[in-house]
Amino acid sequence: MRYSADWMTIDDERILEFLLGSETSTPKKMADSGDVRFSRQYIGERCRKLADYGMVQHLGNGVYRITEVGEQYLAGELDARDLESDSE
Repeated sequence: MRYSADWMTIDDERILEFLLGSETSTPKKMADSGDVRFSRQYIGERCRKLADYGMVQHLGNGVYRITEVGEQYLAGELDARDLESDSE
């Protein structure tokens, strides 16, 4: 079972699941895929939030990849409420 945090949305899980299946991706590619059914801008916003909590890594030029923390969350091995924001 996955334990999400108050700052998370169901959209975050779709983004993490997409990134788990690909080495890297951009918000545009995620939106264009049809698997993450949100706008490129919204996906980018959520990716920045996920990066702030260490679930994805921003590689530059709008490219993201899932981190070990993100993989642990998807596997139900990590409670997202225990994560701290890099900006706090």
